[in-house]
Amino acid sequence: MLPLREPDAARTGMTFHQMLERIRYNGAYPTRERAEDVTRAVLEALGRQLTGDERVDLAACLPTEAALFFTSQIPELQPLTGWGFVKDLATRTSGTPATARWDTGAVLAVVGHLAGPRLLDRILAQLPSGYALLFGRAELTQAA
Repeated sequence: MLPLREPDAARTGMTFHQMLERIRYNGAYPTRERAEDVTRAVLEALGRQLTGDERVDLAACLPTEAALFFTSQIPELQPLTGWGFVKDLATRTSGTPATARWDTGAVLAVVGHLAGPRLLDRILAQLPSGYALLFGRAELTQAA
């Protein structure tokens, strides 16, 4: 008999624990608990921005615990720009824009790796300007 669901490691290539350890390393966080708090905040914030197939496909790429953080939020009617995303995260976490930007980069670098280049391209096409840099990519603009 086949299992109804694939295990997280087989589905995403990374367990939640491995994801947190990579985020902890990227962000130079002192504890795993701090890395988990940051991960939760950033994924919930991202969950307020993404809709449609990209939201569903990204949730499927994440370990279950991370996907639950991400999908626990209802998307906003008007998505924020990348800078707006950082400022909103700073406000919600009582941090500064600089620490929110650091936290965002630490988490979204791992999320982008799990999503892969094709899905990340689709995600960035859906979001307003400024998100490519948050995922660790250059943001190219078209010449006038």
